[in-house]
Amino acid sequence: MVGTSTSTRRIGSVARRSRMRRVGESAYGLLLLARHLLLGLLVVLVVAAGVWASWHPARAAMGGAGRGTMTVTRCTDDRCTGTYAPASPGAARRDTVVLDETVGIHKGAKIPVATAHGDEVVRTGSAGLVRACLPLGGALVLAAVVIAGGLRLRKTGWVTGLLGLAVLAAAALTM
Repeated sequence: MVGTSTSTRRIGSVARRSRMRRVGESAYGLLLLARHLLLGLLVVLVVAAGVWASWHPARAAMGGAGRGTMTVTRCTDDRCTGTYAPASPGAARRDTVVLDETVGIHKGAKIPVATAHGDEVVRTGSAGLVRACLPLGGALVLAAVVIAGGLRLRKTGWVTGLLGLAVLAAAALTM
């Protein structure tokens, strides 16, 4: 048996691997499968968290129950407060509402908003919708790293990352 390794035996015309080598190969295959399943689950979890965080603000921005205009009276580092004047004649006017974003807002600005829950409001229109999708854009960028690096799906990772960056860039441009 010249040219055959010690882990294979030739039986007839078929080379057969030893039992330990076959067990080792199947265990390695099982580890690869477990790795792909866990990383796939991680990608699904990250994207699902982004959708979950974006869902309620986006739903309110697209068709919130109470649409109107907020006049900004005061802004801090992380939120602005002001008065709310409803667009529909039967809705109640509010003296204090809170908007959780301060980028591009100054005192006295009139912003189209929709009521989210309690005294919180979100922007409406394309700016509000894109702003509400920021968590989803960030989740897509994070998932792209796992897809390209961990799952070795580079083209899918690039597409996912570029979609996430497009959402983040659109949010930055509409602020």
